[in-house]
Amino acid sequence: MKRTIITTAVAGVALVTLTGCGGAAPTTPGDSGSTDAPSGGSAQELTIWNWGDADEAAAAYTEDVKAAFAEMHPDVTVEIVNQPFDQYYTLLGSAIEAGTGPDLALYNGGTQIKSRAASLVPVTDELADLKDQLAGWPAFEEGGETYSAPTFLQGFPIYFNKALFAEAGLDADNPPQTWDELTSACQAILDSTDASCFALGNKEGLGIEFFLSGFGSGVFTPEEYDAWIAGERDWTSEHATQVLQMWADSSADGWYNDGANSTAMFNDSFDIFSAGDAALVIGLMSGTAHWKQFDEFLGDDLGFVMPVATNDGTTVALPAEGGIGYGILNEEKKDLGVDWIRASVDHDALAAYSLAGGQITSDTTITLDTDISSANEIVAELPGSKPLLHTALGADELDLLHRLGQQLLNGDVTVADATAQLADAAKG
Repeated sequence: MKRTIITTAVAGVALVTLTGCGGAAPTTPGDSGSTDAPSGGSAQELTIWNWGDADEAAAAYTEDVKAAFAEMHPDVTVEIVNQPFDQYYTLLGSAIEAGTGPDLALYNGGTQIKSRAASLVPVTDELADLKDQLAGWPAFEEGGETYSAPTFLQGFPIYFNKALFAEAGLDADNPPQTWDELTSACQAILDSTDASCFALGNKEGLGIEFFLSGFGSGVFTPEEYDAWIAGERDWTSEHATQVLQMWADSSADGWYNDGANSTAMFNDSFDIFSAGDAALVIGLMSGTAHWKQFDEFLGDDLGFVMPVATNDGTTVALPAEGGIGYGILNEEKKDLGVDWIRASVDHDALAAYSLAGGQITSDTTITLDTDISSANEIVAELPGSKPLLHTALGADELDLLHRLGQQLLNGDVTVADATAQLADAAKG
């Protein structure tokens, strides 16, 4: 039987230490309930939007956050409103424009929060004491200000099925380390098994995000990588064009399951991998498609492989950064909002959620001790991790990448045309 244990150690940092035990969803937590006001009535109210809980572990985490906040503010009523994730940012934008937005809202790190920084209240000074305790801050920083604290880390580990590798005559203890080796492995899998090489769901156009960030460290030099994250990118450059060509070629070579462009990523594509119908998948390490979930289906057959080296002069690194966090929209509720953010990163709540939900949390004082090898391997690579390339893109640029990724997958657009369109979008 698999054994997973969480041990914790609190560093010398000022923390709100309250009890917790927890969970999260496609990238997070949420809940439809509200904290109960005391019998004497509620002095204040706090309205919070998120996209709901994916499972019982996520719901438990949300309850722990609410409990931690209630210890700080027993007279405040919290109303948590769940919105559908596929419409979340559209609904949020409309509500903000109409003046009916919530006091706080949950955001994905990177593009989604950075592109909306103008509507958020900075919390740079208020959360400064947590800087050394938590990892993943850059995804929630823009223009020198901090807009949230990262609750969990988001990243794109590549998982593989050792049994399918063995069936294809591959060495499961020595997975591919270069793009050429991966190409050869995929061909062997396609020739020798009934599985696809990679599970892919691209109905929402998200597949190319995972591909770009998942393989990018092996394509771009460290200098190019850092420049990309800093906003200095050229889609027509040799290596940016190469990523799109690799994406198109992998599709033309039959790496993916049939109907990838009509398959939902969450959670249909991940179910394909869990069922043993694909040998590899670029998964997550947040609330779904993570090491613990895949282990439930594959057990000892679950493996983890680092991004492969495609070009000389690259530094292969695990793509990981801050995943989700709550941002404050109402200046008048800033103090309450800061305390809600603190509750969302409560040490005990995060530790319990990591145990129950398979999260890799932002709290660096939480040590994951498990005999699930892929989890240990992922944690071991975190110190050398690099931010996700796709989260550095502007919102319009990212939307265009989604559409072009679908078209490239089908062969409906050339790589040259795609790079030209993306270059124009990056300028605007």
